[in-house]
Amino acid sequence: MDAEEARRRFSEARIARLATVSASSVPHLVPIVFAVVGNVIYSAVDSKPKKSTALRRFRNVRENPHVAVLVDSYTDDDWTALWWARADGIARVIENSPDDEMRHALDALRSRYPQYRERPPGAPVLAVDVRRWGGWSASESGGAG
Repeated sequence: MDAEEARRRFSEARIARLATVSASSVPHLVPIVFAVVGNVIYSAVDSKPKKSTALRRFRNVRENPHVAVLVDSYTDDDWTALWWARADGIARVIENSPDDEMRHALDALRSRYPQYRERPPGAPVLAVDVRRWGGWSASESGGAG
C-alpha cells in the first residue's frame, strides 16, 4: 500500500491505537479517536472517567515525542480484506495555542464525532506531525507486512 492510500484509509477509520514510549523506554499503547487535518493527527481526552487527567500518553510525549499510530481492518470471514495503516511522527501536547491550532483541532474532532458535539473535549490536545504514512493490505500482498 502506498503512502497516499495508507493516509486515505487511516483518515477514514474511526479508532486508532497510539503507541508512545517513556524516557526509560517503557512502551504504552492506548486506543484513541482522532481527526486528520493535512498531515497532522489530532486527538483529545474525552470526558469519560479517568484515574487522573495527567495521562501517561502526554507524559511520554513530553519525554519522547516519537510515536506511531495504527488503524486496522480485520474480518473473520475474509482474510483477503485485511489491511492496516500506520502513521509515524513527532507528537506535541497543545495546551495553549496562539495561532488557534487547538480551536481548529477541537472543531475537527467535533465534526467527526457526534459525542464531542454533546460533550466537547478540552485541553490538552495531542498533535502528531506525521513524517511517514505506511501500510499493508492482504489484497495487494502475498504476505504480512
